[in-house]
Parts: sequence; structure tokens; C-alpha cells
Amino acid sequence: MTQTEVEPKVLVEVTCEAPDLELLFAEWLNAVIYEMAVRGMLFGRFAVRIEGTRLAGSLWGEPVDVERHAPACEPKGATYTALKVTVDNTGVWSAACVVDV
Repeated sequence: MTQTEVEPKVLVEVTCEAPDLELLFAEWLNAVIYEMAVRGMLFGRFAVRIEGTRLAGSLWGEPVDVERHAPACEPKGATYTALKVTVDNTGVWSAACVVDV
């Protein structure tokens, strides 16, 4: 069985807000995970707009096809473990946390 990329067939819009960028990142991940679970979808393309501590995002994906996508596990939620968001002096963002599966 060969895994294939997720095709950007369906657009889903999400918004979230949190008191700081680290918590906003966790909220964003949890919004993506929620949409995956309730819609039975995988997402492979993302765009976000951040204004202060509010995020508006677009997710593009398609319904899960177990034979074609061969998913290994289902994420349950983002945690605050090792939660960190940084932006360097060139404007490059980096974000990390542990995700429960």
C-alpha cells in the first residue's frame, strides 16, 4: 500500500483566541484536531493570519481514505508540554509542543 499526499479538495475556516502566542498555538492545533475528528478529514495545506492574540486560519484537505492515506494514529490534543513559539529577527516563526495521540 502506497501513501499519497492529502489533496486540498475542501476548505475549512477556523478562528481561535488566547492570551498569548504560546497558548494561541495550542488552541490552533486543537482547532485543527477537532476539525479532523468531527469531519473525518485530513488536512495538508494551511494558512493563518495572526492579529494580536487572535488567529484566523484556513485548512485545506479531504476526507480520510484509510487505504490511500494509511494513517498511523489519531491525534487527541495539543498539550502545554514543551510549548514554545518564537520568531527570529528575519521574521521566521518556529513553534513546538507535545501532541497526545
